[in-house]
Amino acid sequence: MTTKRVTEPTTIDEIPTPALLVERSVFDANLAAMDAVRPGSELRPHVKAFKSTAMAARLSADGHTGFCCATPREVEGLVAAGLGQDVLLANESLDVGRLGALAQRVDREANITVAVDSDATVDAAITAGIRSVLIDIEVGLPRCGCDPTDAGRLADRARAGGLDVRGVMGYEGHLMMIEDRSERIGRVESSMRDLLAAAADVGGDIVSGGGTGTFDTNTWCTEIQAGSYTLLDTDYAKLDLPFEIALNVLGTVVSKSAKGWMIADTGLKSMAMDHGNPTWDGGDVFFLSDEHITLLPPDIDQWSVGDRVRIQPAHVDPTIAKHEQMWLIDGDDVIDRWDVDLRHW
Repeated sequence: MTTKRVTEPTTIDEIPTPALLVERSVFDANLAAMDAVRPGSELRPHVKAFKSTAMAARLSADGHTGFCCATPREVEGLVAAGLGQDVLLANESLDVGRLGALAQRVDREANITVAVDSDATVDAAITAGIRSVLIDIEVGLPRCGCDPTDAGRLADRARAGGLDVRGVMGYEGHLMMIEDRSERIGRVESSMRDLLAAAADVGGDIVSGGGTGTFDTNTWCTEIQAGSYTLLDTDYAKLDLPFEIALNVLGTVVSKSAKGWMIADTGLKSMAMDHGNPTWDGGDVFFLSDEHITLLPPDIDQWSVGDRVRIQPAHVDPTIAKHEQMWLIDGDDVIDRWDVDLRHW
């Protein structure tokens, strides 16, 4: 962790809003709960969820030295921070120039693996000088991934081009939010059956997949790509998971109406809405506009302009991407600042 600067806030009342707060005790408990089930290399934390090398360093210190990334920028940032021991770019890329720049850093600073699912992405990796790949398999989510029956052919093409094919990956993202646990287990097993069939054709040591929603029900992968568990959100909080919400968006009440509502400065530009409205423990969320959130407390007379509110977002990943830093707190005290230094592409 970085040392807190003298000029930085010491309490949340000194933090300009909107801002991200991370409650240290909850964050620590989330990490401990994950480590009890997925220690060391069984977890490949997905940095797209939190986009911070400071947080990644904490996870590395806990023994999770392999990381999963969604963007080249995340890979670049991890390598620059000395966290590039085993980094997976888990999305396809045809940007030969960007991939080539990553490849040039392998011998000196990092071990970088890239997901491929087509002749074009295999050829891009070969042209760029990438050394290692995983064959990305479509396991039911209508997103990236080749047909399981084509995985062996792609692996042969990659090896013929000089690539080290380390194994396969497949993301069952469509199953993350199934609330009934028994149904979730059954459908994950069916999805992973396709991935394991492809793995048999491809070879290699890695079967990578999963996420926060299936971290303990996916027992077929050799490593789980979970990241949201660190901070959680109200969407994942609906499930039977041993994690709690550590992240809040801090806002300031900037207006109050005698009609019963009040306005805080935490709107659409400070939190993601793709998974629905955020939650406020002090009452109801009426709606969000660009810079504002309208809140309905049970007793408006208990609130004043200038009061602080903590809002729980429904989707942690894109919410964090809207901010430049997170503040690690203990109650109302600021412990540290974590820069969100892996934003952008």
